[in-house]
Amino acid sequence: MHRIKLRDKEILCGDGELLSDVLIRAEVSAEHPCGGRGICRKCVVKVNGREELSCKYRVRSDIFLEIPERGEMVSETGADMTGRRTENLCFALDIGTTTLALALISLDEAEIINVITRTNPQRAFGADIMTRIDYCRKNSVKELNHVLITEINKMLAEFSLPERDKKKLFVSGNTTMLHIFFGIDCSSIGTAPYTPAFLESRRGSGESLGLAGISEAVSLPSISAFVGADLVAGLNYVSKPSKGRYNLLVDLGTNAEVLLFSENSVLCTAAAAGPCFEGANISCGMSATNGAVYSYTARNGEIGIKTIGNVPAKGICGTGLVDIIAALLDCGTVDETGFMESGSFEVSDGVTLTQEDIRQYQLAKSAVCSAILTLMKLKSVSFDDIEKMFISGGFSAKINIENAVKTGLLPASLADRCVSVNNSSLLGTFRYACGTCEFSELTERAEYVDLSSNPFFTELFVENMMFDTQE
Repeated sequence: MHRIKLRDKEILCGDGELLSDVLIRAEVSAEHPCGGRGICRKCVVKVNGREELSCKYRVRSDIFLEIPERGEMVSETGADMTGRRTENLCFALDIGTTTLALALISLDEAEIINVITRTNPQRAFGADIMTRIDYCRKNSVKELNHVLITEINKMLAEFSLPERDKKKLFVSGNTTMLHIFFGIDCSSIGTAPYTPAFLESRRGSGESLGLAGISEAVSLPSISAFVGADLVAGLNYVSKPSKGRYNLLVDLGTNAEVLLFSENSVLCTAAAAGPCFEGANISCGMSATNGAVYSYTARNGEIGIKTIGNVPAKGICGTGLVDIIAALLDCGTVDETGFMESGSFEVSDGVTLTQEDIRQYQLAKSAVCSAILTLMKLKSVSFDDIEKMFISGGFSAKINIENAVKTGLLPASLADRCVSVNNSSLLGTFRYACGTCEFSELTERAEYVDLSSNPFFTELFVENMMFDTQE
């Protein structure tokens, strides 16, 4: 046995164990965005003063370990909170791939009392759902479920409600997250024919799920393996279009989901945008924590950089990435093909954007925009037929719509109809908890489009890889 000494604790491990596995088992906060493949280099730690990747380092002796502080991820829910507690209470929970959001709800007033957000601790197993599905397949759902339930219990405890007075919990999240929440193997979602163990609304007692102070947990229904209850909740929150018109709901994340809906139909899909919006496969990318560049401007020679926490820049999060690339297109540093002659661009001291980063963004933005256009084409819907395009997800809170359009993430023809709704999953779950279920009939009739075999998407994806640099 070897001893791993940290500043505030000591861990025992066997000879040759992967350091990342030891940290996960000991519930030490550490992220492995690429799922332990050693390609993102975001799990760097110091072993006896020397930098190592925790996902590749095998412990062969006693070591002193330093883990850099990453801070709590910033997540804006868009919820109006009253702070007033009443007698009749319940909880609403959104299990995002990146963040968790828990709301205490007054059923008497149909209002949100308060919201707590936290980083999803499953990031220790990978940044996106596919890395977590892969972990589940190779190991089991047990550890993924354990860290999630442990964190939810900590959040529940912060509301300081008497544990004997148990409350109901309403839950949304993508299909994979709900499987993990209920302790169900999600590995079948990761391989063809991508069949979930369940899609319908599911119930479980708080006791059976290991949730303190919860009488029963009820999930919203999902539509498919890759369009989950989070989008169903979002559909329950955003407004329906006028008769004969359509709305779009676009959830931006590692798996970007798109819903095209009218008053009586829903067509939906999911595009594998990859984790670049979360900073996972960007060289100086990082999640939305202190030090992340979230806004960037370059006008008349004046550079404007805003970071989370208003501290020196440590890296770039998703919204900052969009802004930086837009600025580089404006000044001609990046051309319409995405080529950058210099090979890299210094954003701030120690923070750069590389040619490969731009390519990663091109793949992601083309996937999202092409998914939107594919659904419109399949329904023979024109831009004039679209009333609103709702942009949801944590990424949407600070996104600059003008720059998102300029870089080709969103269709230019819909720029004036974009509405940011922040965490529509949590807000829709809140409405569901209060008895508003406007989506039930629509979601039962929802049609899912598999983009991997769709010729329209393939053609559009190639076209949308380019940047439109024309004024």
